[in-house]
Amino acid sequence: MTAYIIRRLLLIIPTLFGIMVVNFFIVQAAPGGPVERILAEVQGIGVAATERVSGGTGDQAGGGAGGGGGGGGGEMASKYRGARGLDPEFVKDIERQFGFDKPIHERFVQMIGNYARFDFGTSYFRDRPVIDLVLEKMPVSISLGVWTTLLVYLISIPLGVAKAVRDGSRFDMWSSAVVVVGNAIPSFLFAILLIVLFAGGRYLDWFPLRGLVSDDFAELSLAGKVGDYFWHITLPVLSMVIGGFAGLTMLTKNSFLEEINKQYVITARSKGVTEQRVLYGHIFRNAMLIVIAGFPSAFVGILFTGALLTEIIFSLDGLGLLGFEAAINRDYPIMFGTLYFFTLLGLILNLVGDLMYHVVDPRIDFERREV
Repeated sequence: MTAYIIRRLLLIIPTLFGIMVVNFFIVQAAPGGPVERILAEVQGIGVAATERVSGGTGDQAGGGAGGGGGGGGGEMASKYRGARGLDPEFVKDIERQFGFDKPIHERFVQMIGNYARFDFGTSYFRDRPVIDLVLEKMPVSISLGVWTTLLVYLISIPLGVAKAVRDGSRFDMWSSAVVVVGNAIPSFLFAILLIVLFAGGRYLDWFPLRGLVSDDFAELSLAGKVGDYFWHITLPVLSMVIGGFAGLTMLTKNSFLEEINKQYVITARSKGVTEQRVLYGHIFRNAMLIVIAGFPSAFVGILFTGALLTEIIFSLDGLGLLGFEAAINRDYPIMFGTLYFFTLLGLILNLVGDLMYHVVDPRIDFERREV
C-alpha cells in the first residue's frame, strides 16, 4: 500500500495544478475585477473613496475624478469601463497595488509559488491575511460539516439497512415517503421553517437566531459553554440533516438489496448461519464499500458548499459566506487561496476514502490491481 499512497500523493500535484490553471484563467477572463470595482466606487463616491483606496495618490485621483481629467480618453479608459474621466496614472497606480501591472502568466507563476509555501497573501478589501480569515471562519464550517455528516451517517445507514431487510413492507413504504419529502425540499426551506417554529419567528422562541455562541461565552463555565454551543448549533445542523439524509439512505438500501440476493449469502444461510451474522458479518462489509467511498465527497460538499445558505439564514460567519462574498467582490486572494486549500483537502480526503476500502475489506489490495 505504501507505493500506492506515494503514487496518489504525487498525482495530487498535477491535478491541483490543472485545477488552479483552469480556474485562474477563467476568472481572469471574466468581466469585472478588483480594479473595475475600485474604479466604479471612485466614480460613484468621489475623492474620499479615492483617498481611502490609494492612500498617497488621493490628490492625483481627485483631480482626475473631480475635474473630468484631460487624460480620460487614453489607453486606460478603453481597458476599463469605469476608467472614463479618470487620470490614467491613477488607474495605473491601482493596477500596481493589485499586481495587475504584470502579465497574466507572471501573476499565475507568482501565485502558485506562494501557494506552494502556503502563503495565500492578503485580502484586497478586508486588509487581512487570507490564512487568518480562513482560520477565523473555519470553526463555524467545521462545526456544521462534522455534526451534519456524523448525524446523516448515523441516521441513514441504520435506516437504509432496516428498509432493505423489510423491503416492500409498510415500514419501507412510510419511510420512503419521508425520504422523498426530505429529498424534494431544499435544506434552506427547512431552515426557514425551523426559524418560524422554534426561533421566535412566529410560535416558539427556544433557540437563538445568530452566531455560533453567545456574547458572554467566555464567561460561562465548561458545562455552560458546551450547552451554549449546542444550543446555537441545533437548528442549523438539523436543517442540513433533514435535507441531506435521503440520498445516503437510498444508497445504503440499494447496496444492501444488491448483496442480499448474491450466492454467498444464500450459501451462508443454507449452512445455518444466523440472520444477524449473515447481515452484519457478511453483507455489511461488502455493502458499505460504496457508502464509505462517498464519504469524502459528502463531507467536502457539506463543509464548503452545502452550508452556504444555512450560514446566511442563521447569520453564521463561516467559510461558505466568506467564499460567496469574495466571489461577489472579486477578492482574488480569498477566491484562489480558499480554492487551493479546499481542493487540496478534497484530493487528500479522496485518497483517504480509497484507503478505507482496504480497512473495511482487507481483501482489496490496490497494489495488486492490474493497470
